[in-house]
Amino acid sequence: MIDGPYFVLTMVGVLGTGLVAGVFCGFSTFVMRALAALPPAQGVAAMNAINVTAVRPAFMLVFTGTAVVCAVIAVVTFVLWPDEGTVELLVGSALYLFGVFGLTVVANVPRNDALAKLDPGTREAAAYWPTYVREWTMWNHVRTVASAAAAVAYVLALT
Repeated sequence: MIDGPYFVLTMVGVLGTGLVAGVFCGFSTFVMRALAALPPAQGVAAMNAINVTAVRPAFMLVFTGTAVVCAVIAVVTFVLWPDEGTVELLVGSALYLFGVFGLTVVANVPRNDALAKLDPGTREAAAYWPTYVREWTMWNHVRTVASAAAAVAYVLALT
């Protein structure tokens, strides 16, 4: 069984990936549905406000801090190559680093940036809004599953 500082590091990984999975799950299951039900101008304005608020320290510490922890877990695992949990630790790290952090950079952030450039009351914003909601939510589902799976992988590494 994993023990000592490596155990603590893995527990922090479980906590971080689980917290991020919960935030993304909330967005996928009710926040985006509520925003989609609003008139486009209101939905665009609300999502733009959420995107500005999301990059504040509280969420970014959890989101990027978890990426750092996952990277450290991966490096330490490669260096120490423990007798138990190696595969689970590497899978958990890859799931978060690529399926959550990487996907955020290549799928969700570009959509957020495109939405931020639109004036909420314009026809262009109204036309883009349904596409944005559909595509952003689909990629958010993937991030949710990847983050939850990373948490499960880390838990399995501890058993």
